[in-house]
Amino acid sequence: MKVRSIKLVIAALVIMLAAVPAFGAETVKIGAILAVTGPASFLGGPEARTLEMLVEQTNAAGGINGKKVELIIKDSAASPEKAISFAKQLIEEEQVVAVIGPSTSGETMKIKKIFEQAGTPLVSCAAAEVIVNPVAKYVFKTPQKDSYAAQKIFQTMKAMGISKIAVLAGNTGFGKAGKAQLLKIAPTMGIEVVESEVYDKKSKDLSAVIAKIKANKDVQAVVNWSIVPAQAIVAKNMRQAGWDVPLFQSHGFGNIKYVEAAGAAAEGIIFPAGRLLVADQLPDGHPQKALLKAYIADYEGKYKEAASTFGGHGYDAYIILKAAIAKAGTDKAKIRDAIENIKDLPGTGGVFSFSAEDHNGLGIDSFEMITVKDGKFVPYKKM
Repeated sequence: MKVRSIKLVIAALVIMLAAVPAFGAETVKIGAILAVTGPASFLGGPEARTLEMLVEQTNAAGGINGKKVELIIKDSAASPEKAISFAKQLIEEEQVVAVIGPSTSGETMKIKKIFEQAGTPLVSCAAAEVIVNPVAKYVFKTPQKDSYAAQKIFQTMKAMGISKIAVLAGNTGFGKAGKAQLLKIAPTMGIEVVESEVYDKKSKDLSAVIAKIKANKDVQAVVNWSIVPAQAIVAKNMRQAGWDVPLFQSHGFGNIKYVEAAGAAAEGIIFPAGRLLVADQLPDGHPQKALLKAYIADYEGKYKEAASTFGGHGYDAYIILKAAIAKAGTDKAKIRDAIENIKDLPGTGGVFSFSAEDHNGLGIDSFEMITVKDGKFVPYKKM
């Protein structure tokens, strides 16, 4: 009996060991580099939570082509140095089929070459247009283009009779790229930039910068292109200075927590964003409405916090990868090709159609102009 028991144990161990590589072969490894903590956590936190939720839903439904998804999230805390290290870990050690993120443009620009050289698809959640312009073969992004955001802002200004503005930007990758687009596009749309300033992203008070541009009596409106905390600081300092010219923010303002941080100073801020923030006000039959409402209900029901466009960027990156993997399998080059051939895929940021020339996949019509009224986001055109 003792010998028989030993044989049974050995047989069981053999079966278990044999099953290990088979299980590994039945998973799809996807990596993510996100600013879950640190100064950009308003971006990376919702992105990470969204990915965890979507992977849970995918696996509960049987995975992708019958294979479970294994998600490996690395918290970069918005550090380009950490992003570089994590990119190499995910590609070389974890051998993921693709990576989602990073959350910020500066991080993405630091690692895009790594993904090009490794032949691994990267779907960034960051907004700067330089991420995909010029096109890098293996690099894609989900937020709308900076140039389209600038154009939407200027269109709104023209309708308001504004022609002379001040431009403020943080010294981040996102800030620098946005400022460049604003300065380039303004003259083509009849807008004159009469003041232009760059400030330190770590600044806790920008009253001196506000005083400087306020001294120019020609300034009819201000555009601030930054991420936290400067979005709230600029608004507060303008209010404290008694300056009531319109304040426009970039498409990086799409989280209600920014409004909460600015308090009463956020009232009237105007910015372009995807339609997730006003999903309930879309007409029935809009190609994004059902998806947006389902995502909002799932996210807010699970995490008890408001959904944001940043979580939406993570959502879009995941559904793009999921669709590509479902079509191409786990070969990285084939996944890349499948992403590039995606057409008419509804997401939170718009309806995606990629091509060899366009690794963002969204048009200017993916933007809605939004404002803050009574502490909430509403479509600007309805004001």
